[in-house]
Amino acid sequence: MTAALTDADYAALADFRYALRRFQAFSEAAAAECGLTPQQHQALLVIRASDPVSATVGRVAERLILKPHSATGLVDRLVALNLVERRPSVHDKRQSLLALTDLAYAHLEKLSATHRDEVRRLRPMLVQMLDRMEG
Repeated sequence: MTAALTDADYAALADFRYALRRFQAFSEAAAAECGLTPQQHQALLVIRASDPVSATVGRVAERLILKPHSATGLVDRLVALNLVERRPSVHDKRQSLLALTDLAYAHLEKLSATHRDEVRRLRPMLVQMLDRMEG
């Protein structure tokens, strides 16, 4: 049986949600400074973080929690912006693999360094919040 929630639990959850929203707002603003939507930034990050043989539209759909046709449209826009290239898979001719362009790498390097710094800045506060939820 789950223990009843206390006022402190509600406060900790509210603070945690607020911290997540603040980080999201920070991330959206940083992406906009590079001329990207948050979803485009996230897609670039997924492609960059993926193993080259798994960097597919399906992977973008999975990681961004999108329907396949929505992920296809997103990738199409990234291709049109010269941020992503589609390359045929050597293992499955029906599948295209996604690769970042030099322009995408430049945007992503700047954004990722900024995000890493922000996460490092927030880490002590987030750990404290998580500890409050365990108590």
